[in-house]
Amino acid sequence: MFGRNGRSQACHRVRHAEPMSFDLDHHGDAEVGAGLIDLAVNVRHQAMPGWLADPIAASLGSLSAYPDERGATAAVAARHRRDPAEVLLTAGAAQAFVLLAQALRGARRPVVVHPQFTEPEAALRNAGHEVERVILREADGFRLDPGLVPEDADLVFVGNPTNPTSVLHPAADVAKLARPGRVLVVDEAFADTTFRAGAPGEPESLAERRDLPGLVVLRSLTKTWGLAGLRIGYALGPADLLRRLAAARPLWAVSTPALAAAAACASPVAVAAEREIAGALAAERAHLVEQLRRVPSVTVPGDPASAFVAVRVPGAQDVRADLRKRGYAVRRGDTFPGLGPDWLRIAVRDTATTDRFVQTLSEVIEERP
Repeated sequence: MFGRNGRSQACHRVRHAEPMSFDLDHHGDAEVGAGLIDLAVNVRHQAMPGWLADPIAASLGSLSAYPDERGATAAVAARHRRDPAEVLLTAGAAQAFVLLAQALRGARRPVVVHPQFTEPEAALRNAGHEVERVILREADGFRLDPGLVPEDADLVFVGNPTNPTSVLHPAADVAKLARPGRVLVVDEAFADTTFRAGAPGEPESLAERRDLPGLVVLRSLTKTWGLAGLRIGYALGPADLLRRLAAARPLWAVSTPALAAAAACASPVAVAAEREIAGALAAERAHLVEQLRRVPSVTVPGDPASAFVAVRVPGAQDVRADLRKRGYAVRRGDTFPGLGPDWLRIAVRDTATTDRFVQTLSEVIEERP
């Protein structure tokens, strides 16, 4: 089969009933340990601001009542200029993957675009789906080519920006995947980490697009605001489709403190703070990429745009082990389809931490036989 540009696409599509030895359930938190500097988990570590901490704390006085998500749903809808019926709050974006896999069991040809977060494929497999992979190439900077996705795929998952490659795909390219009869799931868990100087809002986000058929955008509030333990995220999409997902949710799926967090993070104050943080992160990411590209045998592909950077380094498994001995936890990359044993993922931190880490990484590589 050939795409619009005429080149063979067969090597980019792989259909498997089995996970092919990739540990799809491995996540960055498994890398972290006592005494280690955490560069493995993509969660911001700074103190929680008062406008977020105070509502969460106040919500603890209401735990005797069942959660009421109407206020938080309305706040999220207002942030994204949507009707509240087009918002479904979830216990983290990860729960949304499970709901989609369960509610859409009738999908005939589900496709996951890799490399990306492994939870969508894991959720699909656990629900009994046979999953087809579309593998993006390092030579192309892991950038999305819409022509690689089969025309008859009726359920498609793609990340933007993509974990672990940190690639931010043009919104126009992602939008080309939408069509009648297909559910297009765009994982924007890290959209709030992206920044483009002179451009308002989140570059390349589809969160406010209501004109694309079957589009579901998933969002997470756990990364920028350090809420991984609270579990809060949401889905944006057509009301009729979200009703199907809601029917697969357990009762009272989102806790009262998580609802308080969702409402607070949707406020204008929060959105403005988020943009400031994303701007500062862009500078810290640029510093990390510049330093990594100076290290012999380390390759940083493409143009990283999120809170982490994927690197290729020969013998990455041994490098990761040596880094742990010297106090640093980084994320292994061999669990991501489309990467392999020579890959690591490194979280963006402040420049001082970056400088110390890159110096240690350089020493580890220099000392290898």
